Amino acid sequence: MDIGKEHHHCVVINDRGERLLSRRVLNDEAALLDLIRDVLDIDQDVLWAVDVNHGGAALLIGLMLNHGQPMAYLTGLAVHRASGTYRGEGKTDAKDAFVIADQARMRRDLGLLRPGDEIAVDLRILTTHRTDLASDRTRQINRLRAQLLEIFPALERALDLTNKGPAILLTGYQTPAAIRRAGAKRIETWLRNRKVRSAATLAKAALDAAQAQHTALPGEKLAGGMVSRLAKAVMALDEEIAELDALIEARFREHPHADVICSLPGMGTQLGAEFIAATGGDMAAFTSADRLAGYGGVAPAPRDSGRISGNLHRPRRYHRGLLRVFYLSAMASLRSCPASRTYYDRKRAEGKGHKQALIALARRRVNVLWAMIRDGACYQPVPSVSPAV
Repeated sequence: MDIGKEHHHCVVINDRGERLLSRRVLNDEAALLDLIRDVLDIDQDVLWAVDVNHGGAALLIGLMLNHGQPMAYLTGLAVHRASGTYRGEGKTDAKDAFVIADQARMRRDLGLLRPGDEIAVDLRILTTHRTDLASDRTRQINRLRAQLLEIFPALERALDLTNKGPAILLTGYQTPAAIRRAGAKRIETWLRNRKVRSAATLAKAALDAAQAQHTALPGEKLAGGMVSRLAKAVMALDEEIAELDALIEARFREHPHADVICSLPGMGTQLGAEFIAATGGDMAAFTSADRLAGYGGVAPAPRDSGRISGNLHRPRRYHRGLLRVFYLSAMASLRSCPASRTYYDRKRAEGKGHKQALIALARRRVNVLWAMIRDGACYQPVPSVSPAV
């Protein structure tokens, strides 16, 4: 099946690669059910294969799994590279579907899609939406900085707009003249009424910036209104992200492995939820810690040829989100886990850079996490043994 948004293209071949059916089918439940019946009429022993495992393919995959049909998955990159080995330079949906079917016929190393765990699916939706909101927040802050820089560069330098207090300040005061008229004491009281921390320090920083600029720039009044709008938008995103974090934590705590995952130093509810979302919440697909490490991009892949051996590099095919989980949790563990700090320091002493040592630590922690989930056991720090005197 070559997957599309509105239509898919299905090609059926036999074990000799002969084409038995080629059809364009609407991405609709009734049309897909008709296709399944027609294909099963040809033969009951069928292996389905797709090049997309989410988005437009979700309905098709759900129907296949509900009907007990085995379904393999090839990445779009694998299909693209394989297409170059077939005759002809043209590209059509029918050709792509044939390539997918032919690759599934010949290859025996393709993984089969499994029914998604309900909690894992929910967490994937929630964490993906949170990532989008965090990106939106970053864009809004950048717009806010750019707008403020045009009318009040001193205040833009003085404020850390990633914090809540400066954003609240900008909803009420945006221009040098307005800050000078209000004065530090009045601004401090205004901020305290809105429960801003370090209100006095923030008010003083704003007044110092206002004292450094006495020139009113063209368009200052309108730009000030835009700054206030952007600051309110940043605050609204902060509230939405906080609500989403509460939903993520509540759903993550319902997973049977939640306590085990969170017991590993550096793995909080957010990273734990992203781990469940990336792996599907079940370690059955990862028969060893090595497979989990390879999927997460922390296991080096060899690139040997001829007399060259021992040449290792990071794999090109891995789950970026899972690598983020392993990397950030390893970094966080340096502050809270003596064993992680000791291992990291040893790698640095061996001459590795910060990133290399951190990835090496992440790889070691994958072994620990995989074994913890396999055994259903929480992390237990190994007590340090002092040498005998």
